[in-house]
Amino acid sequence: MTIEALDFQAWMGAVQARMESALERLLPSPAVVPARLHEAMRYAVLEGGKRVRPLLTFAAGELVGAPEERLEIAAAAVEMIHAYSLVHDDMPCMDDDVLRRGKPTVHVEFDQATALLVGDALQSLAFQLLCEPELARSSAAQLEMVKALALASGSRGMAGGQAIDLESTGKPLTLPELELMHIFKTGALIRAAVVIGAQCGEALDGPATSHLDRYAKCVGLAFQVVDDVLDSDGSTATLGKTAGKDAMQGKATYVSAMGLSRAKELAEDLRRQAHAALEPFGERAARLAQLADFIVLRKF
Repeated sequence: MTIEALDFQAWMGAVQARMESALERLLPSPAVVPARLHEAMRYAVLEGGKRVRPLLTFAAGELVGAPEERLEIAAAAVEMIHAYSLVHDDMPCMDDDVLRRGKPTVHVEFDQATALLVGDALQSLAFQLLCEPELARSSAAQLEMVKALALASGSRGMAGGQAIDLESTGKPLTLPELELMHIFKTGALIRAAVVIGAQCGEALDGPATSHLDRYAKCVGLAFQVVDDVLDSDGSTATLGKTAGKDAMQGKATYVSAMGLSRAKELAEDLRRQAHAALEPFGERAARLAQLADFIVLRKF
């Protein structure tokens, strides 16, 4: 049975298992010099997380008939960028956290210098993976994949969002300012995960590309809104990271800006918008629709 034929929970589990195997294979062995750095890279990436971004890459790839062999490489690149961002975000000079995915953060388990190098090395490896031969339908499409990941990672993406987050600590943000920060910090990489998955298969026309991009923007923002709700409403044990940290650090969140109830309503509205964006695709977009539900309705 192919992954596509499975129901959603089974499909999600199959993709997560496939990605764990792919990441295990694609990350440098701890037996290879520099051993400690490679050990720390594997510690940061393996055995943790829901793999939401790879799931989105696979779902977008399913929409365009992309081979799974391409998708696992592309998804691994996206996941390595995500893992690198978490390693750096957790460091004392950033968010200064000690727990991630239910275990000590990389700088705690190893040291700060190693954590810094882990992020650098994972970022480089991600772009190396996107240069693998015949990863997309054409060389032009493959260049678009590289560009999408670079934009999502840089000053107009995650790095820029983190800079705004640090600058705004202890300051109130308007809802448009908050939305802009999270479009950069969280939404950009989620959007890239969808775009990159779609580049692995048959080309979409202009209107279809716009619908898919609209979906990606909605789920990217919804992910952050739900993250803020869970940080306010969840526990450290269920989240696998320190709950309530944003409030303790005086960071602007959707909960602090609009209250818990309205933040939940916003997440639900974004879910509806994501579903509406997928309507032109019909059943081909079933996995993407299911992932929108998973992202908004998740409890951890």
